[in-house]
Amino acid sequence: MSAMWRLHAAVCTLSLLSLSSAAESKARSCGEARHAYHAKGFSLANVPHQEISGEHLRVCPQGHTCCTSEMEDKLNQESKVEFENLVEESSRNMRTTFFSRHKKFDEFFLELLDNSEKSLNSMFTRTYGKLYMQNSEVFQDLFTELKRYYTGGNVNLEEMLNDFWSRLLERMFQLLNSQYHFTDDYLECVSKYTDQLKPFGDVPRKLKAQVTRAFIAARTFVQGLMVGREVANRVARVNVIPACVRALTKMLYCPYCRSMPGLKPCHNYCHNVMRGCLANQADLDAEWNLFIDAMLLVAERLEGPFNIEAVVEPVDIKISDAIMTMQDNSMQVSAKVFQGCGQPKPSGKGRSVRGISDVFNARFRPYTPEERPTTAAGTSLDRLRVVWRTMQHSLIDIKEKLKESKRFWSNLPDDICAKGKFTESDEDQCWNSHTKGRYFPEVVKEGLTNQVNNPEVDVDITRPDTLIRQQIMALRVMTNKLKNAYNGNDIYFQDSSDEGSTSGSGSGCSDGCTTEYVFVGTEASVIGADRSDERAAAAAGKSCSVGPSLLPLMAALTLSLWALQTQWR
Repeated sequence: MSAMWRLHAAVCTLSLLSLSSAAESKARSCGEARHAYHAKGFSLANVPHQEISGEHLRVCPQGHTCCTSEMEDKLNQESKVEFENLVEESSRNMRTTFFSRHKKFDEFFLELLDNSEKSLNSMFTRTYGKLYMQNSEVFQDLFTELKRYYTGGNVNLEEMLNDFWSRLLERMFQLLNSQYHFTDDYLECVSKYTDQLKPFGDVPRKLKAQVTRAFIAARTFVQGLMVGREVANRVARVNVIPACVRALTKMLYCPYCRSMPGLKPCHNYCHNVMRGCLANQADLDAEWNLFIDAMLLVAERLEGPFNIEAVVEPVDIKISDAIMTMQDNSMQVSAKVFQGCGQPKPSGKGRSVRGISDVFNARFRPYTPEERPTTAAGTSLDRLRVVWRTMQHSLIDIKEKLKESKRFWSNLPDDICAKGKFTESDEDQCWNSHTKGRYFPEVVKEGLTNQVNNPEVDVDITRPDTLIRQQIMALRVMTNKLKNAYNGNDIYFQDSSDEGSTSGSGSGCSDGCTTEYVFVGTEASVIGADRSDERAAAAAGKSCSVGPSLLPLMAALTLSLWALQTQWR
């Protein structure tokens, strides 16, 4: 009987101990969760010290938990903010690349532009003196129109250059025939003979071909940097859908509720969540890669055919050569004009005793290599070459950065879910959405349509993100511009009758170059882009189409002014 009593007592004791142990296991401490929750900046008021029943939870696993409904709501919002920061941080280097290189090109082009205009003005003042100063507005207007082209003005480069030579012919014709009086109608008749008589030799044709190609390539490249920057900035500001927020909360903060705040998510688990949340961004990748390829092609143009090292003489020397050609052929040109436009009336003043031809012979002559200016103009030219060499190094740098940005958007989930950085490298000691252990579901592929079977994020594949689709279209339009610029075609204007446009002209490559693109005259802006600087430029120009920002467009001008090839000789 005594033995039976002792056995009964032992059984009761063990039962009590077992019940006590079970109670303790069901009511674990929430100390770690409280500490981690407080570290996020949240108040500990109403945060349980021990686990409570979790039937109130809507996202995290129910059962015993350290989270109240209020805590889950706050962690839900924290997940959204943290994800936005993750995407922004992961894309910062790439976005900074476009911003900094865009800014650097602004500075280079502006300095090239400034020095080029100063060089021409200095040389022509020293060489032609009063004759240039009395007619300097012809050259100033040339620069003004080129600037307007780059600030978004509706300027046809070829027509503008043709107009420059026509105006120069009118001024030269009057100077060479000062004994006659010419009406505006007569001078208009004179300008019609520009193409037929070729009073300036072959310089206008070559200048137009070289300058036009270089302007188009430089402007489009700088505009591409701006578009890449704007698109990247907009796509990096993700639109986090509710289903994504729930999945993020479950992955990032539900371990808090299970009193395991230091437990990182499993690698494949993270991939499924990120590919679901970034499905629309991944769809941008194909068009983004085509855009980067087109940028690299135009960069090669800027490195090769328009390299400053290939320039023997600047544009001021070429225009001076054209003026000398006109002076040498003045008698034949005048005779043909008089024949076609009629004999002008004498002015009554007659020629000066010395004669205008003597003035031209004394003043309108180009420098020989030994006589090249060494003061203001020479200094400007040397500075231009220094700046351009620096820009060439910058082109090499930006090409490498552009190559690194390929497949950026489809690789973004990989970058965020890098093992050891954001996820747990031990696949058996990671958070798998409900506890510590291995994650078994397969990883879905990137892109919106592939999310139909995503086990973590409920994505509506029938409703693509509108902003992303707009940016895809903006990239498509910009890529088209770049491809046309690569072939020397202006997206706004194309004069098929121009002799410089035939036989592949504008491609900037040798006869062996076979890469061509189809010209498509479409135009669109970066959707939602901040165009305040361009609107200001447009107001100044009174006519503004969607185009690059003021600074890069003005600056790119000068690149083309120096794009004169040695074949001119």
